[in-house]
Amino acid sequence: MTQQIPSMMTAIAVPQPGGPDMLVPEQRAVPAPGESSILVAVEAAGINRPDVLQRMGGYPPPPGAPDIPGLEIAGTVVAVGRNATRWSIGDKVTALVPGGGYAQYCAVEESNALPIPSGLSMTEAAALPETFFTVWSTVFDRGGLKSGETFLVHGGTSGIGTTAIQLAKSFGATVMTTAGSDEKCAACRELGADLAINYKTTDFGKAVKQATDGRGVDLILDMVAGDYVERNWKAAAVGGRIVQLATLNGASEEVNFGLLMVKRLTHTGATLRPRDTAFKAEIADNLQQKVWPLLESGAIKPVMDSVFALKDAAKAHERMESSRHIGKIVLSMD
Repeated sequence: MTQQIPSMMTAIAVPQPGGPDMLVPEQRAVPAPGESSILVAVEAAGINRPDVLQRMGGYPPPPGAPDIPGLEIAGTVVAVGRNATRWSIGDKVTALVPGGGYAQYCAVEESNALPIPSGLSMTEAAALPETFFTVWSTVFDRGGLKSGETFLVHGGTSGIGTTAIQLAKSFGATVMTTAGSDEKCAACRELGADLAINYKTTDFGKAVKQATDGRGVDLILDMVAGDYVERNWKAAAVGGRIVQLATLNGASEEVNFGLLMVKRLTHTGATLRPRDTAFKAEIADNLQQKVWPLLESGAIKPVMDSVFALKDAAKAHERMESSRHIGKIVLSMD
């Protein structure tokens, strides 16, 4: 079942790895939805760090995924696959995709799409999937964060950080974060962080130990790695957990495993993009039941930094790589 759809669309391609100028608009065939998929006329698409890594040649799409970057979209359903029953033409959805978001149309597994929370614009809705799916799966599923525990997230003003602060606080944790300026620390506190540490002027390990009377934190969400690995171990409480979701500072060459053993720590990691549809569908169900009501009520919200036109994807990547942003950067198809 379909409505009138053009055969070609504008998409952002990456002809060869490189800087933001490698993101160029070109004409591509509109994808057809698979049997259990829907086709969405994209109105907005979120920008994420993995998109930058893909553009640079360091994070290729998983098998079967489009080579077009973009992991989250919002828009209107314009076609449904033969066995797709969850959505109808005309429905407004936001969705997690393994690629293809920087385009006017995108095919989506129907189970990985969610309704747009009332009161949110399309650009705000496009800022939800990648960070909310990631935070739920790493902080609550893999990290096991519970009410009453202490939680530290690095990069508090990133898309992941702003989401993690709000969700952890909403579910009863004491929330600590790091950020690179006093302005960013203030933004974190406004989102609910109990402690925001300027990592450029303060040792975060000493700060969290002081805030917890020497105990340390129960759970740490880290995307830095490098020398942060051992620093996180020192900042963690006995029996603490660390979840690694990126390695922006590269691999750690030397760590003291004795510290890991003595403190009985658990250091685990996760990547979302290569996981299968069923795994992501389970996260989507949890989000709709437990998190979407918080968005509907206004208790939490996506933090928006800036919106760029699709043709200006290169400028959007420049903004992300500047690290000056607070919250999400989004492309609009308008």
